[in-house]
Amino acid sequence: MKEGMIGLEVHVYLVSKEKLFCKCKAVREKGTPPNKYICPICTGQPGAKPMLPNKSAVEKCVKIALMLNCEIEKKLNWQRKHYDWPDLPKGYQNTISGKGVTLGRNGNFFGVRVRGVHLEEDPAAWDPLTGRVDYNRSGLPLVEIITEPDFSTAEQVRDWLGKLLWYLQYLRVIGKDAGLKADVNVNIPEKTERVEVKNLNSIENIARAIEYELERQAREGSNRETRRFDEHKGKTIPMREKEQAQDYRFITDPDLPPILLTDSFVRKVKASLPETPEEKLNKLVKHYHIDEKNAEILARNIELVEFFEELAQKVNPQFALPWVTIELLRHLNYHKTTLAECEIKVEHFARLLELVQNKTITPLKAKEILNKFYPKSFYVEGDEESARVDDAAKIREWCEEVVKENNDVVAKYKSGEEKAINFLIGEVMKKSGKRADFKVVREVLKELLEQ
Repeated sequence: MKEGMIGLEVHVYLVSKEKLFCKCKAVREKGTPPNKYICPICTGQPGAKPMLPNKSAVEKCVKIALMLNCEIEKKLNWQRKHYDWPDLPKGYQNTISGKGVTLGRNGNFFGVRVRGVHLEEDPAAWDPLTGRVDYNRSGLPLVEIITEPDFSTAEQVRDWLGKLLWYLQYLRVIGKDAGLKADVNVNIPEKTERVEVKNLNSIENIARAIEYELERQAREGSNRETRRFDEHKGKTIPMREKEQAQDYRFITDPDLPPILLTDSFVRKVKASLPETPEEKLNKLVKHYHIDEKNAEILARNIELVEFFEELAQKVNPQFALPWVTIELLRHLNYHKTTLAECEIKVEHFARLLELVQNKTITPLKAKEILNKFYPKSFYVEGDEESARVDDAAKIREWCEEVVKENNDVVAKYKSGEEKAINFLIGEVMKKSGKRADFKVVREVLKELLEQ
């Protein structure tokens, strides 16, 4: 594996109802009609002035900086970062970076130094093939995280970015399907000039671009330049010479007042930070005595682990575990949703498990009821229609009917195909409305089949 000196400029989209400097809806979903959520401000119309910045976006940026163990700059001036590109309607981008000032600085995340964290507005989306520009994205709040060149391999970058996304999801500052885009700076120390690869849109493409660029530089050398990555060809392609800071002609924006962060505001934001994924994992293993494999499943998603922790206050954690990691996840995956997007109350889920645990209903019946917990859960009464049936006489009636109706399956079982009994058990459960005691059903069927 090739090694070099690698630094990242990572951009993440914040969860936000509105854009950074206007009231337009912040939408990034694929399939949104072009230029639907726009106004004179985010399209850079002459005379349009920005509104005060989105307060929620500023707070989320502070959260990210604190998560990355950064020092917080208290007075921040909005800068105009000038460059000439079709996706930039005003001819400049509003950003907190520039002139050596950034919201968060001197951070460290999993051994990688974080040079800066700042808030800025996203450009529009320009299609170079058609020349069309979609301004839906223009003005979305974007956080940039700049690292020192502390990586030496693509694999290190891949692992670090995975952890970064995991932590950001715990902060609830990015969406469930949020990706990231990044610019990557790559060179081989004392051999090649630094090359910036722009607009990489996934962790996988970031790693592929780094691997290719290290191999190319080792083979060809490099000049100081900007390149882009062609994911179909798996190679980087020259774009232009690398810009220097002076090329952006940073000036303080006269239309936007400085951001003043008070000590009390920063303390309040810091106090609101959730436990980290590692802290959650340790708690699950040590406090709830969950094995590491299931602890990792729970800790992957902040909503899921918090749901489990609240559930564990009402139901035995060991009993609840498979119902969350298997059955609840199955339910969510089937409906292509998440806990954040549907309304499943912990008290309703706990009631369902209570009915199973005290043998009021069967596990199969509980799974059937769980399937109805979409789009919202409900209180389960545990009435006679769903009550567990363990009366051997009644179960024998159902079993006898099933045996008579499935002579071919009975013949398979008697010829040595023992798994055939599972089909018969399933048929009995259907007749009982999934209320029959599974253990009794199996015992009665075996008795009838061995006669």
